[in-house]
Amino acid sequence: MPAPLSTNPDDLRAYLNDLEARVAILEAPDSPKPVFACTTANMPSAATYIGCVLRNTTLNILAHSDGTNWRREDTGATI
Repeated sequence: MPAPLSTNPDDLRAYLNDLEARVAILEAPDSPKPVFACTTANMPSAATYIGCVLRNTTLNILAHSDGTNWRREDTGATI
């Protein structure tokens, strides 16, 4: 839901309620969620995503950021 452009309090209230519900899902997921997927060439900076996980579609593996490098979940090697 895009942010409302009007100054109508009801529109803003609906937007904030929707936003709160979406954040609550991220804070306390009740089911598995899709993992961000990208190729090796398109992996974002590991420094920007410390502690995050992604699925590398080139290598067909999960990887996590240690803050410096993306590390393979299967071997711990850097990518």
